[in-house]
Amino acid sequence: MAFDKNSRKALLLHKKLKGKIIVTGKIKNLRSNEIKLIYTPGVAAVCEEIYRNQEKKYELTSKGNNVAIVTDGTRILGLGNIGPYAAIPVMEGKAVLYREFGGISAFPVCVNTTKKEEIIATIKAIEPMFGAINLEDIESPKVMEISDELEKSLPIPIFHDDRHGTSVVVLSALLNSLKLTKKQLPTVRIVVAGAGSAGYGICKLLVAAGCKNILVTDSDGMIYKGRPENMNKYKKELGSMTNPKREKGLLYDALKNADVFIGVSGKKNLITSTMIKEMNRDPIIFALTNPDPEIKPEIAKASGAKIIATGSYLYPNKVNNALVFPHLMRAILDKKINKITLKLLLATAKAIAKTVSDKELHYDNIIPDTYDKRIQKNIIKAVSKLRLK
Repeated sequence: MAFDKNSRKALLLHKKLKGKIIVTGKIKNLRSNEIKLIYTPGVAAVCEEIYRNQEKKYELTSKGNNVAIVTDGTRILGLGNIGPYAAIPVMEGKAVLYREFGGISAFPVCVNTTKKEEIIATIKAIEPMFGAINLEDIESPKVMEISDELEKSLPIPIFHDDRHGTSVVVLSALLNSLKLTKKQLPTVRIVVAGAGSAGYGICKLLVAAGCKNILVTDSDGMIYKGRPENMNKYKKELGSMTNPKREKGLLYDALKNADVFIGVSGKKNLITSTMIKEMNRDPIIFALTNPDPEIKPEIAKASGAKIIATGSYLYPNKVNNALVFPHLMRAILDKKINKITLKLLLATAKAIAKTVSDKELHYDNIIPDTYDKRIQKNIIKAVSKLRLK
């Protein structure tokens, strides 16, 4: 396979590093008198204390700052089912971002099974070590069924990055895009390409934010209430909350007179110049599939798109969930939030959007930079105002 320049650089860096994460202790220059405190015999007293009072596990161990990033490798980026070994570089990368931007210890857990029941059992078994679970890059609808089951049975939050992280960053970017184009959330026509985890999560949050006219498409075209083919319980839910006129047809039909396109389809080159030209004035194009978007930004711009965003760090307007998961998880762990709610996600999306001031807001700057330290402060402030328990 021929690799481009950036791909070759990435391969060389990973070969040099031999992985991107290590586990290290908090005590530097460990002395012999400290060994007897952190290990034997001193640690026995700590064990007994936790045994007598289980809540002390958060006070006396790292549990409250640990996150398990769990995948089975069945839906890695836009590469599809490439297995748990090939998933390791992505999960290590997320662990680095958790540490860099959230100060969180995240551990890749790439499981060698694709069976839903075994994944659920594995996560339940490892729960004692973690303050939260991050489900990542698992095929739909299986991953949503896993998330639903774990939410019912575990006392810690189940964060599903494809569903929760992506929906938050999309809404954040959309709020600022609509401000620039002087369009209103309740009246715009939004087309979401992709009815998997990300598409489902995006639609749920858009509806909660006040969107009234959303159309979702999959490989069989527009989803509508009562559609007979290729439906599951999550698509049925989408059919009930979107497409109020029960429109039928393919993606091309859905995009006619649309204001916004949101691509989370996993398919490159899904939309064409002609499709964008059929959209309303000043169309907003979020082509978020990685590594190759639904349309190349330069083609979208030449076709009349007013605002263009991708999930890639190669282009402006990086609508990537890296803006969300380290910062939101920091707030979740600090506030000991045990359930991810639409209320929490909505507040987070608005906090990220407001991080870009009116003076900074521009067609090529609709979302803050990953390194913007205001993101964490704004999310913590927004979450602190919520009554979530």
